[in-house]
Amino acid sequence: MSIIAIITKITTQKKNKERYNIFLDDGKGERYAFSVHESIIISHQLQKGKEIDELDIEEIGFADDVNRSFQQAIVFLSYRMRSTQEVIQNLKEKEYEDAIIQETIHKLRNINYLDDEAFAIAFVRTNSRVSLKGPVILKQELGQKGISALEIETALSHYTEEDQLAFATKIAEKTLGKTTSASEKMQKQKVTETLIRKGFSREIITLAMNELAPEKSEEEEWIAVCQTGAKAHRRYQKYKGREYEQKMKQYLFQKRFQVDLIERFFDSEEYKELTN
Repeated sequence: MSIIAIITKITTQKKNKERYNIFLDDGKGERYAFSVHESIIISHQLQKGKEIDELDIEEIGFADDVNRSFQQAIVFLSYRMRSTQEVIQNLKEKEYEDAIIQETIHKLRNINYLDDEAFAIAFVRTNSRVSLKGPVILKQELGQKGISALEIETALSHYTEEDQLAFATKIAEKTLGKTTSASEKMQKQKVTETLIRKGFSREIITLAMNELAPEKSEEEEWIAVCQTGAKAHRRYQKYKGREYEQKMKQYLFQKRFQVDLIERFFDSEEYKELTN
């Protein structure tokens, strides 16, 4: 049989005016029993003289833990939108029990503070425009945040091919700007590798490359090989004779210059100036 106790006193905590100390008398004299948030005082109609038993105390304790968990989740959500999995992980780190976490998640969903589909749509919109990420990377990141396949598909449906091409082209232009001294083939390779890392599909990459069409003139390609050759010389000038020449040619070939252009460079006045 549950022991019945009587609430003898309710006092406000000095350091937290929203929490109250509950004192009980179960026949052995008045004693401090537990503390609760003011919302629990109201929801459970706690007042002096009310009789409560062990089951009541367990229910009150559970409700108070859920309230604590709920308030901490609200703070966590106040900085930015979160997925359900992120909130669950945060509460687990604070060592809340699973039952309390699940009740907290239920309350958050009821007031529309948690909506994984809305989170996924906002995540795609922000990270595509700000970080210029492609759909492949966004899909991976949403999966890591616990978003379902259907919700990911819905979110990515808002990321149009037109936007993907615009962002991919922007990245490609920036990459080309950093590789002006490289061969045309090397430039295209760098652009492709960058766009793959950013999560764009082969189809979008091809369209972006066609959009830019970074074709160097014969003069531009010659300037590029001379600049790259000078850089290679600084690296390999400690070598002599055939070994030096082999290393130079290998370096230029790795930079994707045409063989006939490399041979032209080795016959040029520019090369003679480097080696004299």
